[in-house]
Amino acid sequence: MSYIHNVQYYETDKMSITHHSNYIRWMEEARLDFLKRSGWDYAKLEDEGIISPVLSVSCDYKKATTYPDTISIDVAVKEFKGVKLFLSYVMKNEEGTVVCTGTSSHCFLNAEGRPISMKKDYPEFFETLNDLIDKESK
Repeated sequence: MSYIHNVQYYETDKMSITHHSNYIRWMEEARLDFLKRSGWDYAKLEDEGIISPVLSVSCDYKKATTYPDTISIDVAVKEFKGVKLFLSYVMKNEEGTVVCTGTSSHCFLNAEGRPISMKKDYPEFFETLNDLIDKESK
């Protein structure tokens, strides 16, 4: 199931094109929705004492979007080995044309900022992420 984002007027620049920084925000929106649908929304993670900072993010812009385009964003787990999580994003317009692709990487830390052994300390979440790995990327 795709996350849907409607381009807002304030997200566009003087040329009526979506400002490039917004695609990163949309990736975060889609990532939080993805986690929520997996049963591990960010509030639950924080309640469990897990924080997941972004380590890296990249976007490849393919086609401009404008107000009021509707963008579908598909998120997939590309790799997860218990320490780092790598996600991919594909954004498409209403016609199904890819407008942007992206990736992000994340780690999992406790409240003190120390790395967590996901397999040992949070086996349910570990298994959930393993089950979500995009089989095509293996």
